[in-house]
Amino acid sequence: MKARGLPFTLRLYRGASTVASLLTPAWLGYRVSKGKEDPERIGERRGIASAERPEGPLVWVHGASVGEVNCVLPLVGQLRARGYAVLLTSGTLTSSRLVERRAPEGVIHQFCPLDATIFISRFLDHWQPDLVLLAESELWPNLLTELGRRNTPTVLVNGRLSARSARRWQRMPKSARALLSRIDLCLAQSELDGERFRTLGTERVDVSGNLKFDVPPPGADALELDAMTRALGRRPVMLAASTHAGEDEMVIAAHMRLREEFPGLITIIAPRHPERGGNIAALGASAGLDTAQRAIGHLPEAETELYVADTIGELGLFYRIAPASFIGGSLVPHGGQNPIEAVQLGTVVIHGPHVHNFSDIYTALDNNEGAVAVHDADSLTLAAKTLLSDARRHGRTSRKAAEVLENMGGALDRTLRAIEPYLLHIRLQHQ
Repeated sequence: MKARGLPFTLRLYRGASTVASLLTPAWLGYRVSKGKEDPERIGERRGIASAERPEGPLVWVHGASVGEVNCVLPLVGQLRARGYAVLLTSGTLTSSRLVERRAPEGVIHQFCPLDATIFISRFLDHWQPDLVLLAESELWPNLLTELGRRNTPTVLVNGRLSARSARRWQRMPKSARALLSRIDLCLAQSELDGERFRTLGTERVDVSGNLKFDVPPPGADALELDAMTRALGRRPVMLAASTHAGEDEMVIAAHMRLREEFPGLITIIAPRHPERGGNIAALGASAGLDTAQRAIGHLPEAETELYVADTIGELGLFYRIAPASFIGGSLVPHGGQNPIEAVQLGTVVIHGPHVHNFSDIYTALDNNEGAVAVHDADSLTLAAKTLLSDARRHGRTSRKAAEVLENMGGALDRTLRAIEPYLLHIRLQHQ
């Protein structure tokens, strides 16, 4: 679609992003200074490739950050197993580290270009993808416009559209339709997501389910797991995973009450943003708790009551040692964090009321008695007390949660079946 044929709001965005691209060096320099960009790969954000395009059909898969990349990695693995070259892009340092650890052999990782026409064009001129798979809700206007102009097949996989985003797009119906009409196929996570995409003008929508349910559980370093298990011994453990500011105080308050009934109790807080580790340690010290931080190399000692797990990529370790886990972002109005990994590893999920980011899975867990809902420090204390003391209740809740996950799986197979015609087509094009 040529620029003059775009709705006014998209032409305005296109012009504004072109002007903003002139400020990119200063903005990226600032992000480098804050540790949010890789200085050695900063050119990738301007569409300058740091690797050669492989020969043959190339599938470009894009996920914004850790969550999206983690979801598409099994799909990427299937594409590689079928012999397709894969370019995997993301926008954050943490997601690039995840790719380094877990991506199948041969996958090329690049940081995604910023959504300015000059950067997008430069990127596409070099890589010339034959098929583009965008994860969840990566609907960047210049990207979709340029892909449409080049007639590059584009599929939205694991498509998600929140009520808030849908309302925002509904205020610009012409722009929404102009962009979403460039999506050749939308594979939505749920019927509700699918209906939102249809209403906004997406022409082909199928419901494939959520790829998150087909992602293998995170691993744990065997030596680290052994060291942590030895350090904790037979002490009762409560985990608060992916916490956000405002929740740590409630977790600490619950610990203060629980330690009277559970001698030797240790509470582990793994913040969503590890850089908050020092602040959480200070909260623990202010409450009179003996506190240790993992980021500075400490293991729990006999007197440690609060252990701050302020590292990246180790939730698989801590879910394996905690019988019950509060999943953060849910006692404050953030929208909740993904509970699937916790369920996969057998820890019972405790969550607050603010879980709209993952409403399907939390609703299914709650409706099937596979999780425990709380709303403040008092109810969190009661939930943890029950799960730590009642083995029968803990076992039943864990089994119910596992059944929910099993029933909600299968999205990976449905996604592969849906994109199979595109894969066959691009393979034939290169013969």
